[in-house]
Amino acid sequence: MAIKEILKMGDPRLLEKSKPLKDLNAVDLDQLIQDMIDTMEANDGAGLAAPQIGINIQLVIFGFKKNDRYPDAEEVPFTVLINPKITPIGDQIEDGWEGCLSVPGLRGVVPRYKKISYQGIDQYGKKIERKVDGFHARVVQHECDHLFGILYPMRIKDFTKFGFHEVLFPD
Repeated sequence: MAIKEILKMGDPRLLEKSKPLKDLNAVDLDQLIQDMIDTMEANDGAGLAAPQIGINIQLVIFGFKKNDRYPDAEEVPFTVLINPKITPIGDQIEDGWEGCLSVPGLRGVVPRYKKISYQGIDQYGKKIERKVDGFHARVVQHECDHLFGILYPMRIKDFTKFGFHEVLFPD
């Protein structure tokens, strides 16, 4: 178990496209996933992508029962998702506030598909197929963007709704 350093926006590794994981035995997957869980939890994250800790493979984790960074968000089941594919369900786009462990202290309003279907496998090779909406759909799209070198500020349309959390949401 180890808390890993999270790469920050500006690190060119965050802009690379990740490679699909073809062999589940190619890396110490159990250790990597545990490190990602420890890192996500230590930083109160809703999800984490392997590229955020410098591992260039298509692996994301996400999920929480309650998250202080997103107090109004519904529970999202903990998921390990490898080689994900996302398909929008309909064309309805929804704006929502996002933050990112690689973009600390900032928040922005990001348009995302309201409903999606996602597929992939877990660490045991078991197929995952889900249709989701709301915050669950937002988290999956956000984490999977990391696999293609996309950080959420790159998706912002209105920069009047982007800034430091403590300025936008003073207590």
